[in-house]
Amino acid sequence: MFHYRQVLVRLRQGDSDRDVARARLMGRPKVAAFRALAAAQGWLAAEAALPNDAAISAAVGQARRARSTISTVEPHRAQVERWVAEGVGGIAIHAALCREHGYRGSYSAVRRMLASIRASLPPDVTVPLLFAPAEAAQVDFGAGPLLIDPARGELRRTWCFVMTLCFSRHQYIEFVFDQSVMTWLGCHRRAFEWFAAVPTRIIIDNPKCAITRACARDPLVQRAYAECAEGYGFKIDPCPPADPQKKGIVESGVKYVKGNFLPTRSFRDLSDLNEQARRWVLEEAGVRIHGTTRQPPLERFLLEKPLMRSLPPLAPDLGSWHRVVLHRDCHAKFDYVLYSAPFTLVGQTLWLRATDMSISIFQDYRLVASHVRSRRPGDRRTVLDHLPPEARTFFAKDRQWCLQQARAVGPACAELIDQLLGDRIVERLRGAQGVLGFAETFGTARLEAACQRALAHASPAYRTVKSILLGGFDRLPLDDSPRDTSNVYGGKARFARDARTLFDTKEDTRH
Repeated sequence: MFHYRQVLVRLRQGDSDRDVARARLMGRPKVAAFRALAAAQGWLAAEAALPNDAAISAAVGQARRARSTISTVEPHRAQVERWVAEGVGGIAIHAALCREHGYRGSYSAVRRMLASIRASLPPDVTVPLLFAPAEAAQVDFGAGPLLIDPARGELRRTWCFVMTLCFSRHQYIEFVFDQSVMTWLGCHRRAFEWFAAVPTRIIIDNPKCAITRACARDPLVQRAYAECAEGYGFKIDPCPPADPQKKGIVESGVKYVKGNFLPTRSFRDLSDLNEQARRWVLEEAGVRIHGTTRQPPLERFLLEKPLMRSLPPLAPDLGSWHRVVLHRDCHAKFDYVLYSAPFTLVGQTLWLRATDMSISIFQDYRLVASHVRSRRPGDRRTVLDHLPPEARTFFAKDRQWCLQQARAVGPACAELIDQLLGDRIVERLRGAQGVLGFAETFGTARLEAACQRALAHASPAYRTVKSILLGGFDRLPLDDSPRDTSNVYGGKARFARDARTLFDTKEDTRH
């Protein structure tokens, strides 16, 4: 009603309708109508008091709106309202109406319908969350640039890990190639080392690397992340599902990184990207006047840091937990590497905890196996005690074991076993194991004598030693004198002939 009041003042001063219209307060026809109304109310008299806005409004009445036609979208209002409640956009609603409901109207009609529906909805009210110094930090991932992964030799999407302190707005930024549990835990460790302190709470979304079951009232935290929180002394505060506004500080921080750091920059590799990000935080982002706090983040961080928790004297041993099945070969598979566990647990589901250096396997909460972690796919880490007794016996009696046992029996046995294992044609390991097994039945003294006799007969074989022992020939004295083999076929040999007679026969045949 303020402009009516201005017009009334000028009419009382004697201005004409043309003067009021020239001042662009009201058109001439409307000024004439208002002059007649004011005269009827007695407002034009100089001695009369100016009416208040309520009196003017009651006299003028509500402005009449132009008569509108029925919208072409009106028959589909109920469906459009359901789509608006689901968050569907206007262009998608127009396309769906045309495709599924035979609508032939314009998109402008749909847009006007959406405006009227949204105007009837209750206003979207929000309240900013305020945090005390050292009270909380917010964490989120954002998409980063494409870089070559040297491990795979291919172009991969990077992800930007951002931890923002809620009071000071100081940030830690790290670009990684994945969002796995170990990457998530490693980023937390490096963030705390960057701040040289730990906040009281960590406000996060519901990523699988941190929350295994998202729930507004009772979320289920990843076991490895719970150990990290216990080790560093912070509390995990996941946002309700589909409600990222609860961590709007880090959401804005991620947008700030994308809009102010990544554009107009080039990066050689991931290391160069992270190095430039750290310099940018300290030299640009940390010293700017923040849009909300109106102070540089690094200055506010100097006030916040003394109130934060100190780092533990010894960094927690962070590891990820995985369910694995112990296969019939007494090994469980993790990251394409096989690790052994006791054979009595074959077929059972176990817990495997993986750190950067070690692998631990648990049955419920009881440690059953430990291994040094291998980074070579296809590798196999086996502890002999985890295998069945017969398998342990088989693997324990290797070539080195045979040589050691043979030397303990005697020099003849050691020589015979060495000849057996040195065969270039046939693998004689089982034969060597069998020979050494005779020591349990016949004793080491008889085995040594049998090996000596087998060597004397130039027959270093398992069957020869067995025949000697079973026949008791090892107890007979061994004749060490060399045998005369010059007249083997002489004397009373059945087919022997005198060399002279043979020569004479050939001569007669020649003549």
